[in-house]
Amino acid sequence: MRHARTSSTIAATAALLLLGAVPAFAHSGTDGQGGPTEPVTVAEHLAGPLTFDVAGKALYIGQNFSGTLTKVTKAGSTDLVGPNGLDLAAVSVADGVVTWGERSGDLGAATSAVLHRMDKRGHTSTVDLLAYEVANNPDGTVEYGFQGLDPTCAATLPPELAPHMGGVDSHPYGSVTTRGTTYVADAGMNAILAVDRRGNVRTVAVLPPALVPVSAEAAAAFGLDPCVVGHDFALEGVPTDVEVGRHGELIVSSLPGGPEDGSLGANGRVFSLDKRSGNLSLLASGLAGATNVAVAPDGTIYVAELFADRVSAISPRTGDVTAVKTLTQPAGLEWSDGKLYVSTNVFGDGSVVSFTP
Repeated sequence: MRHARTSSTIAATAALLLLGAVPAFAHSGTDGQGGPTEPVTVAEHLAGPLTFDVAGKALYIGQNFSGTLTKVTKAGSTDLVGPNGLDLAAVSVADGVVTWGERSGDLGAATSAVLHRMDKRGHTSTVDLLAYEVANNPDGTVEYGFQGLDPTCAATLPPELAPHMGGVDSHPYGSVTTRGTTYVADAGMNAILAVDRRGNVRTVAVLPPALVPVSAEAAAAFGLDPCVVGHDFALEGVPTDVEVGRHGELIVSSLPGGPEDGSLGANGRVFSLDKRSGNLSLLASGLAGATNVAVAPDGTIYVAELFADRVSAISPRTGDVTAVKTLTQPAGLEWSDGKLYVSTNVFGDGSVVSFTP
């Protein structure tokens, strides 16, 4: 039950619907100044816009299903990369440098995973994240699967549900750059990485497993022996985004590395991460598909809940979660110039909308 389905599975669903779609910039309504506003479409006809960033008046959009990185402005759209059929995500922009990740391979078994950074002159540097994973495997000492079963009960399990350590995989899914260091949410390593200007990689933190008690209903639904009821299943803690918080900390969203449709409950989480010590603090849990986060200047954290069709706000003081806006299949999320930008309808003909919360 690995992470890569976050993009790979839905790619197959949407690919045929999106052949021939051309990204377009759209604008209507007011500029949103003076209070909350309704969503305004700013880009449309996108093939799986799972991650993107806003830089000035331009959008840099990773069209995951076609392997395309597209720059969209009022003047039109330009494909900076692709289409190449690769899994393209982890899009971010800082100081004119555009960052993105690419992955190829099967579910849970990458054959290539790299991070690209393109400067203002168009020069691109590449960091091999899969090579780092093969050499280090940050979650290789973390145990996933059923916990605390006696040998007789454990013998009834299919191999993929038995206790196991983290495998070798890499999937750069989210990124942010601050003070010359790029932080990567790698959904294959289940880790947050730091990549310096020279391309040196280190592990900042490995996300903890999400412990889910197995109910009788869940056991029956998955065809498991009743002996597992009441035991915890340790789902992989899969990071989906990383942003910089108000005080320089990192804010990390996470999905459970298993069923992401809510069949085992809403197990998405958001953490605060001290990038120096690697200490993680849980800010919010019980989220239905936490695929991306954005941070407002006042410290409010916004999270896209893909499987709840909404964007929610997390109070930086109390951790309380409040629904902000209902949107169809929200995935990517960014804050810019007093507005939230959200990619929506990402399973179909995708778009990016903006609104003032």
